[in-house]
Amino acid sequence: MNKISSQVDRVEVKDVRLPHQLQRAMAAEAEAAREARAKVIAAEGEMKASTALKQASDIISESPAALQLRYLQTLTHISAEKNSTIIFPLPIEMMSKFVNAGDADSQHKSKM
Repeated sequence: MNKISSQVDRVEVKDVRLPHQLQRAMAAEAEAAREARAKVIAAEGEMKASTALKQASDIISESPAALQLRYLQTLTHISAEKNSTIIFPLPIEMMSKFVNAGDADSQHKSKM
């Protein structure tokens, strides 16, 4: 008896036709997987951002001047982006100095 043997090295599939319903199901599954990965990436970004903000707030809380400088830096950034009017709130403490100085001037003038 002679035995004939053969070995298959490779199989190529050239034309596969899938039903449209199966194609839609596969596409929906792939899109759901992409959306899941995007949500994980976004959550990781949020976590890194919140950690950075916490560190920044710890540093800024050590110096009131640092907070004021950051505030001015933010206003500069805003004004560079758009040509718009910026309402610049001043702390009450700063305004009280001007109000008290005005009261002293008016009292000084009334004595003359």
